[in-house]
Amino acid sequence: MEELTGRQIERKEYVDDAIFNLIQELNPTSREIEFDMEIIGEIREQIQYCIVERLKLCDEMTFSPYVERKS
Repeated sequence: MEELTGRQIERKEYVDDAIFNLIQELNPTSREIEFDMEIIGEIREQIQYCIVERLKLCDEMTFSPYVERKS
């Protein structure tokens, strides 16, 4: 099975942490927001679409590395 490199893991964590921090900064209330991978994943997909498909700055693996799961 293919695995992510240390650098790829760091990048993936960086992206997810940046999204979580953005959510916290945009929160107009004092209500605490828990780290929720489902919400972070949804936002990551939208940002990735803009960066990869619309702006064509890099490919998916460069933006947020992943391991392809075989069926």
